[in-house]
Amino acid sequence: MVQVGGGSRDAARELVNRHLGRIVAFATRTLGNRSDGEDVAQETFLRVWTHAERWTPGTARLTTWLYRVALNLCLDRLAKRREGQLDDAIEPADPAPSITSTLHADDIGRYVNGELMQLPPQQRIAIMLCHYQGMRNAEAAAAMEISVEAIESLLARGRRALRARLRDVAPQLLGDT
Repeated sequence: MVQVGGGSRDAARELVNRHLGRIVAFATRTLGNRSDGEDVAQETFLRVWTHAERWTPGTARLTTWLYRVALNLCLDRLAKRREGQLDDAIEPADPAPSITSTLHADDIGRYVNGELMQLPPQQRIAIMLCHYQGMRNAEAAAAMEISVEAIESLLARGRRALRARLRDVAPQLLGDT
């Protein structure tokens, strides 16, 4: 990162190669859209390039800093979406979805991701950082700029809500009907 701050294109290229996939996956899950996720990842690395000299070793792990930049960009996009949707009534999801017992793993993943997207943003982000991105609670808390206790609370509430949303359809999703 110090080399990137010094203007090394090779170091920047290596940084992107190491972290792009995970940042795209995080942003895509946060926003629910691959195209938006790719845009956020691109903007994240552009900001890293232009502000690399501001990062100081020892204050935060590089990955924590990258996720914080990506998270801020995602939250900005989510806020803009909400502003644009204030006049549009959001139709609630059907509480009794008709799911066949022949769903494939991709279909199950898409369904679970759809339910995950229904969680409040902070709960969804906490779950994605810890479960999908493999961060420890302390790392996720640092990325979200909250306490470890707060991340644990968000995780507990998010898991409970997700479990409740999936409880009735789990047998159908897993083919146990």
